[in-house]
Amino acid sequence: MKVGFVGLGLMGAPMSRNLLKAGHSVRAWNRTASKVDAFVADGGEAAASPADAAAGAEVVITMVTDSPDVQAVILGEGGVIEGAAAGTVVVDMSTISPEVTRSVGAALAERGVPMLDGPVSGGVLGAQNAALSIMLGGDPDAVEAARPVLEAMGTRITYCGALGMGQVTKLVNQVIVAGTMAAVCEGLVFGAKAGADLQAVFSAVTGGAANSWQLENLGARLLKDDFAPGFMVRLQQKDLRLIMESATAMNLPLFTTPLVHHLYRAVEGQGHGDEGTQAYVKALEALAGVQARFPDA
Repeated sequence: MKVGFVGLGLMGAPMSRNLLKAGHSVRAWNRTASKVDAFVADGGEAAASPADAAAGAEVVITMVTDSPDVQAVILGEGGVIEGAAAGTVVVDMSTISPEVTRSVGAALAERGVPMLDGPVSGGVLGAQNAALSIMLGGDPDAVEAARPVLEAMGTRITYCGALGMGQVTKLVNQVIVAGTMAAVCEGLVFGAKAGADLQAVFSAVTGGAANSWQLENLGARLLKDDFAPGFMVRLQQKDLRLIMESATAMNLPLFTTPLVHHLYRAVEGQGHGDEGTQAYVKALEALAGVQARFPDA
């Protein structure tokens, strides 16, 4: 299929390359031109603007950071809305506000352009391996039209309901992910403070009911002093902010998530905003006066 792609960041770059590997024709735009140059070197085409990326495309993917970025690249000057023809399916795979998603979708619908929200889970590794979980909201017919493109990027494609419900599902994911990461870090710091052999602890608990993707993957990395981002702290903070905004709008009390949000703020304050979310342990280590890391393990 002919695909327009907007946003070649940590996630977007490998996602767009998987589209090329699957045989799709991809024309991409990114704010930082050097990333487009690298994409072209891999067989893609360069677009002069989001509108140019959308021109002639059957499906347009946007993968940017936050709600204002989505509004800018889709509805702003030179945005996707200026290049997309009626019937082109726009799939926003960013994680943003469900309400912003619905408002952007309404503007596109006035031009006859259907929109899907399709945020993803799986991190950079999932993006690289075309193994993302994609959570979709929008018209089912648009989902089927975009399916060949989506299947080139993910292994689990779940239809979640009307437009905006993909974002709601992703925020559920982030509530669980952030809380689990906090528990992983607290458990390892608890063990370190008690003088436990953390390698033995890790081996034991990953074999039992406490195991999780967060423990098995990010717990292993933090024990090795590896804080390279699969998902950055500052982006997790953005997602937690979206959760809190939505919870406030629904008058929904949350208890664990706000605490995790505040402790991640301490991690950012320590200068670790661009590190992986496993850097949560650093705030706990500072409070506990102990390190739960063994670089030589």
